[in-house]
Amino acid sequence: MTKRFDYVIVGAGSAGCVLANRLSADPDVQVCLIEAGGSDRNPLVYTPMGVIAALAGGLFNWKFNTPPQPTMGNREIYCPRGKTLGGSSSINAMLYVRGQAEDYDAWAAAGNAGWSFQDVLPYFRKAQNQERGENQWHGVGGPLNVAEIRNHHPLCQAFIDAGAEMGYPRNDDFNGASQEGFGWYQTTQKNGQRHSAAAAYLHPVLAERRNLTVMTHTRTHKILFEGKRAVGVEVEHDGSLYTIHADREVILSGGAFGSPQLLLLSGVGPADKLAAHGISQVHELPGVGENLQEHVDVLVVAKDKTATSWGVLRPLQMLRNVRDLFRYIFRRDGMLSSTIAEAGAFIKSDDSVPTPDLQLHITPLAMDDHGRNPAYYFKYGMSVHVCYLRPHSRGSVALNSGNPADDPRIDLNLLSDPRDTRAMVKGVKILRDLFRAQSLDFSFDGEIDPGDKLNSDAEIETFLRMKANHVYHPVGTCKMGSDAMAVVDAELKVHGLDNLRVVDASIMPTLISGNTNAPTIMIAEKAADMILQSGATAAIESAA
Repeated sequence: MTKRFDYVIVGAGSAGCVLANRLSADPDVQVCLIEAGGSDRNPLVYTPMGVIAALAGGLFNWKFNTPPQPTMGNREIYCPRGKTLGGSSSINAMLYVRGQAEDYDAWAAAGNAGWSFQDVLPYFRKAQNQERGENQWHGVGGPLNVAEIRNHHPLCQAFIDAGAEMGYPRNDDFNGASQEGFGWYQTTQKNGQRHSAAAAYLHPVLAERRNLTVMTHTRTHKILFEGKRAVGVEVEHDGSLYTIHADREVILSGGAFGSPQLLLLSGVGPADKLAAHGISQVHELPGVGENLQEHVDVLVVAKDKTATSWGVLRPLQMLRNVRDLFRYIFRRDGMLSSTIAEAGAFIKSDDSVPTPDLQLHITPLAMDDHGRNPAYYFKYGMSVHVCYLRPHSRGSVALNSGNPADDPRIDLNLLSDPRDTRAMVKGVKILRDLFRAQSLDFSFDGEIDPGDKLNSDAEIETFLRMKANHVYHPVGTCKMGSDAMAVVDAELKVHGLDNLRVVDASIMPTLISGNTNAPTIMIAEKAADMILQSGATAAIESAA
């Protein structure tokens, strides 16, 4: 069974939804968007606090795990990714963060023309409807709503005050002139509900655009080639195989794990990795799946003696939950509207660092292991994520088998570079000082993690290797560039192949200094312009 389109987009996540919207704006173009998961129309997706069900409970989620990681106490590391329309933008903490201008300038300096901060800023602004209004940093009228958070927990405010007490600047816009300082995050919400890429870009146009087809519960098996030209994909839906032809382009938007996996399954990658799984090579491309980067992150957890934090399973909190349910139903605010990580900071691990290299996410909730340890929900506490923004460690994505139904093999390799470990040790020590500031004296009652008795650098490093995780920002496995390990060029076309692009976070050559959802949407906005320009040029040449 076969179907034919102009553009076939694999993956309906943050990038795929943007592409589907922008490319289908031309009614003469037929677009197919393919998603392995199902609909995102569920209260647990659109109610912001439902992120706990998605991350800890595994709903709408691929629930990937790494093999035992030697650098992380031989633990398997949980890697949640969105498996629904909107992808990971449907299960994330909804924080709107762009990173630093220097991140993008470094991409351009590495030979990726058109990707400096001044080049990409117009696409951030184009995507955005900033509720605060328009200025040189922010746009209005775009699909993605950016709003103030609707719940301001007093413990988060106290932590911001503690930062000011310790000499850090306050910052009311982490996406403005400077990222450094303590403040409240802005969020991708609209009227107190999650505003995912699906809510922003896909659902508003789906009913009216007959030229846009969305296939859910559809797993892509491989890219189809004629010689070096991508001509479509083979997919499975309801137990049947379909061939989906792409007359113009196949676009991979499966993310940092899914896109390299599909390339490898399709015979694009290093010959030895393919042969091990009985896959015939179509094209030699050694960088596929390499250069994996992720923000290593650890939770430092303090006891809260005020009992105002969210001890989710404590009897008092369960009564509060009933109250907050009604608040959310009638006012769309309160605890259920929370991003959980309501406030945060960008700080330097050392005065010698030119720009902030640590990010803090402040949560009025005791947490452990991605929220999957229920014992912590009986505690009153405050958890602060300490995240190293520009890691030197590199991992990889490979195949576990040639079966498309099998998960990819993800080797994060976190803390394999001693520079990352040193920065994280410094971050934990800075955070412990912040917990002991006068502004938090009314709440702080000692540490749960790492515990008051662990003080030396060696003890903190051991704590990191046994407790650290990541913060859901994998990138780099189909990196943009012109070197031998690059997978795509500056137009996101796969090197050496025709009619094939990768458009998602996997193309980032280096990890940006912050959360990756807004940058991924920006990448797709810019890619859509390049694809449309390429299509217009091809049409002119064909007519001539």
